Amino acid sequence: MHVIRKRRWEIPERLATPESVYLNRREILKASGFSLMSGLATTALAGRVAAQSAGTTNLYPAPRNSKYTIDRPITPEAINTNYNNFYEFGTQKSVASAAEALVTHPWEVRIDGLIEQEMAMDVDQLIRRMSLEERLYRHRCVEAWSMTVPWTGFPLAKLVEMAKPTSDAKYLKMETFYDPDMASGQNSFYPWPYVEGLTMAEATNELAFLVTGAYGKPVAKSMGTPLRLHLPWKYGFKSIKSIVRFTFVEEQPVNFWQEIQPSEYGFWANVNPEVPHPRWSQAMERDISTGELIPTRIFNGYGEYVAGLYAGMEGEALYM
Repeated sequence: MHVIRKRRWEIPERLATPESVYLNRREILKASGFSLMSGLATTALAGRVAAQSAGTTNLYPAPRNSKYTIDRPITPEAINTNYNNFYEFGTQKSVASAAEALVTHPWEVRIDGLIEQEMAMDVDQLIRRMSLEERLYRHRCVEAWSMTVPWTGFPLAKLVEMAKPTSDAKYLKMETFYDPDMASGQNSFYPWPYVEGLTMAEATNELAFLVTGAYGKPVAKSMGTPLRLHLPWKYGFKSIKSIVRFTFVEEQPVNFWQEIQPSEYGFWANVNPEVPHPRWSQAMERDISTGELIPTRIFNGYGEYVAGLYAGMEGEALYM
């Protein structure tokens, strides 16, 4: 993994304008069949409509929770959606086109393990059981770049509450889909499916957010539709995309990158400018929208919410 500094993200100002007002309405019309194109829909249009969780489109835009604010402008959607790590579809940042192959309907979400009763439901059913809100969060990648995103979703704690874990459940393990015929990147040597885990305290922290949308509409395929996680105090690889399974377990899960390279990536992945990655410094980060270099803050600036989770654990590799 390495920092890409080529200014491929520079775009006309008109594309950087937030689209939540005009694009959401246009996409709803497309999903309803009122496309300006006559005849058969194009492949690109079909993929874009499929990405929008047709059964939940009317839930967007959701009310913004004013408690969670950011100190720099929102990263334009056109930049964000075209600068992502989504290794299921390739190792380059420009995975947006490849990610259009992701089929999101039907999409079943399983919740199992150490809970009162295991369950499975369609993702739209799950989303409609929750009250959606928008939160402005910072996102810090372990590769030393950052962005700011208007995510829509619901607290992970609400899913934990619904699952009713037993007292033996100490961790929440999450898995993404596995379909190498659909996702070309899964034909690689990596240990698929992508796995991540949290302690129960982390999973129920108020910042832990299950994302269903962004920029006032269902979340784009390249960003991890139809259901992904965002943990703003941790490096981005902890925020697993396109989740299909939540399993409550007693033993600490081994996450995807930890299994690949345990000397570079650990379980905790808390942002810390004072602890470098073995191959680069974490003291500064590059805003992908402006190119500005910004000092990195401990816990990505969210210490008031999460520092207490790690009290007394100074001897562990908390920040790998």
